[in-house]
Amino acid sequence: MTTTINDIGAIDLMLGIPTGDPRRWYDFLQKNLLDKESREEFEFPAQYMFKHVPHFEEHMDDPVAYVLSEMDRHGIAMAMLGSSFKNEESQKTIKAHPDRFFASFEVDPNRGMEGVRELEAAVKELGVKAATAFPAGMSPQVPINDKKFYPIYAKCVELDIPICVCAGIPGPRVPFECQNVAHIDEVCWFFPELKFVTRHGCEPWADLAVKLMLKWPNLYYSTSAFAPKYYPKDVVDYANTRGADKVMYAGYFPMGLSLERIWSDMPDVPFREHVWPKFLRDNARRVFKLDD
Repeated sequence: MTTTINDIGAIDLMLGIPTGDPRRWYDFLQKNLLDKESREEFEFPAQYMFKHVPHFEEHMDDPVAYVLSEMDRHGIAMAMLGSSFKNEESQKTIKAHPDRFFASFEVDPNRGMEGVRELEAAVKELGVKAATAFPAGMSPQVPINDKKFYPIYAKCVELDIPICVCAGIPGPRVPFECQNVAHIDEVCWFFPELKFVTRHGCEPWADLAVKLMLKWPNLYYSTSAFAPKYYPKDVVDYANTRGADKVMYAGYFPMGLSLERIWSDMPDVPFREHVWPKFLRDNARRVFKLDD
């Protein structure tokens, strides 16, 4: 490249501020985990896959300052943080640094119209830019194409915001069928205006995800939960050819990967030069309407 990737000013579509005991971050999954190792021994539900879960105890006196310094070190201009009406710390961080952070809002279709109304309020009152969903982590699980999701999808269309949904076999030891990538086809068919962004790799159906992105104009892929050396080849090849406008960077800090790990791998991804600005910045700016 004529410029380094650190000069682009990346937008990270999956980043968090480390707070409290990491084990408590995944309390919502406990009722779905049936094996003893996951319930009692792992500090991170997919620890069998992620061997070096980040630790940052020495930075907990000012975690926001620590994250900002790490973002600066690795050329991350902005990041999407999960927010909610109960998460006052996240709200405070986004308000204090509007040039560095923007908000997403986790939805749960099991809550019916209450959840739909809360999403609308989050957009209007908290300035949320996107909905997010983890179908395999819900209790009960909700398949991507389930009727319970349809009011949420309709509201996202109405609000003109994207929804980021985990797809593919989940890392935690919970059933995967609800996240089968094939389910996305029906959603894109019924909601052609919906901006649907996949999370967490879509494996082992990355090739199917590519076929669906070719088919559906508003279907996108984000790279969350994958170290760059493991980005699926089908997705990289697609970004280098017809999909330069469809693939976006998302990390996984502090959940399972350090920014150091992600960005030490990143230069070795064989993207063509014209793809890098789109992958790291431009696609996210457009899809998440960050210039509005």
